[in-house]
Amino acid sequence: MKRYTDLEIYSKAYSLALEVHEMTMQLPNYELYEQGSQVRRSSKRIKDPIAAGYERRR
Repeated sequence: MKRYTDLEIYSKAYSLALEVHEMTMQLPNYELYEQGSQVRRSSKRIKDPIAAGYERRR
């Protein structure tokens, strides 16, 4: 493995973030911008510690 993107857990987290993003875009308008945005940001942050931990290991 040369990069953290080769890790299976990273690719699953990335796929999950994309899936959550698509789901939250279907929320009603009154939830789309506040709660939907918060859920989208948090789902995208799942993969960040994986990448940071991998780079720290090197």
